[in-house]
Amino acid sequence: MGIGIGNGAAQLPCEASPWSLLGGAAVGLLLVWAAQMLEWAWLAPRRMDRALRAQGLMGTEYRFLHGDLNENLRLVTAALSKPVPMDRPHDIIPRIAPLLHRASEEHGRMLPAFSASCSELIGRWEHAVAASVGKAKLDVWPEFQNLSGDVISRAAFGVGHQEGRRIFLLQAEQAERLVQSFRTNYIPGFSLLPTENNRRMKAIDREIKTILRGIIEKRQEAMKNGEANKDNLLGLLLESNMDYDDADGGSSKGMTVEEIIEECKLFYFAGMETTAVLLTWTMVALSMHPEWQDRAREEVLQVFGRNKPDFNGVSRLKVVTMVLNEVLRMYPPVVQMNRRTYKEIELGGVTYPPGVMLALPVLFIHRDAAVWGHDAGEFNPGRFAKGVAKACKDPGAFFPFSRGPRICIGQNFALLEAKVALSMILQRFAFELSPAYVHAPYTVLTLHPQHGVPVRLRRL
Repeated sequence: MGIGIGNGAAQLPCEASPWSLLGGAAVGLLLVWAAQMLEWAWLAPRRMDRALRAQGLMGTEYRFLHGDLNENLRLVTAALSKPVPMDRPHDIIPRIAPLLHRASEEHGRMLPAFSASCSELIGRWEHAVAASVGKAKLDVWPEFQNLSGDVISRAAFGVGHQEGRRIFLLQAEQAERLVQSFRTNYIPGFSLLPTENNRRMKAIDREIKTILRGIIEKRQEAMKNGEANKDNLLGLLLESNMDYDDADGGSSKGMTVEEIIEECKLFYFAGMETTAVLLTWTMVALSMHPEWQDRAREEVLQVFGRNKPDFNGVSRLKVVTMVLNEVLRMYPPVVQMNRRTYKEIELGGVTYPPGVMLALPVLFIHRDAAVWGHDAGEFNPGRFAKGVAKACKDPGAFFPFSRGPRICIGQNFALLEAKVALSMILQRFAFELSPAYVHAPYTVLTLHPQHGVPVRLRRL
């Protein structure tokens, strides 16, 4: 009982009615339900979206309540309104799953970076043709070096053309000087002498590291400010390199900046050289064998018409794939691979102690008549018509990107870039070797054309 003041009389407290208690309970339940709905319809999907994007996974933006349902219904309705074209009867994915088909094109394997770089290449070539009388003449070797360097700059590092171009020009010079050093550095201590070549190699290494350090530090600062872009290899590498808990629950550190720089140098060299070499020798081979150039162009036009290549179309390029495989067989970017034994191992009845260097002569094995047949020295993409497994007597004899657990992780990247670039070239140009061309392959770590590859272009 309480004492109230009012008119000098004592007042009894009012007891809540059953209806007010029921109303309060209803309001409480309504608030709980509203909180659960907010969690289900907005907070949980947003947390999931951020968690996936933080790991580099892209996709459609989350839409409140309906998500992708409305857009999926629109695309399905449009797809069902027309049949599958009979010239591509097995191309049923766009009709059955149009939303996933569009998402794979918009967010699949770095195609925007490939397409943007290839479009710039095509633009330069078209300008050269327009400015010339008759057929334009240009050296495709530096053109493809620029292309692949630009692609790796965009796709792997998200940096501009000028920054990337400086790095791969320096690395190209470094490769040339490294080959020179092989002729003398077998003398103990010779690499430490202040020769012109040694001084320049050290200067190149310092400049490359300075550029890469600047790129990395800018990206790290952006990540601290929540502005990082993780849709490229460097962003993903830095993200995965943040502090993490080890198995014992303690805090561990990832790679040092110096180690990341070395990884970036490898990205640039491997990412640029392989594709540039492959595209260059493909232009040479298709110029020497115009019948295969015509067949590849016919397939490209049938699949894409004059449109930019897309991921699904690229996967259907059978003739182009055969051509690229045959070029990789006859002109492998890496002509020899070395592997060192780290423990005693038996191979072919021979026991090798630790430290033995085993050389795998790719170029020789790729041209071995006992494996590939009597025409092993001839350009014949048709041998790959039924796939790599049936192209020769031993499928293991084809290994342009190595094989097994140490296969090049950039194999798919390089082949996709090559297919996109070659398709866009074939759509717009016919080409032939210039009379000035000299067929002189030589090795500078990878298989280069010693005197370039001058060709004559004709706009289709």
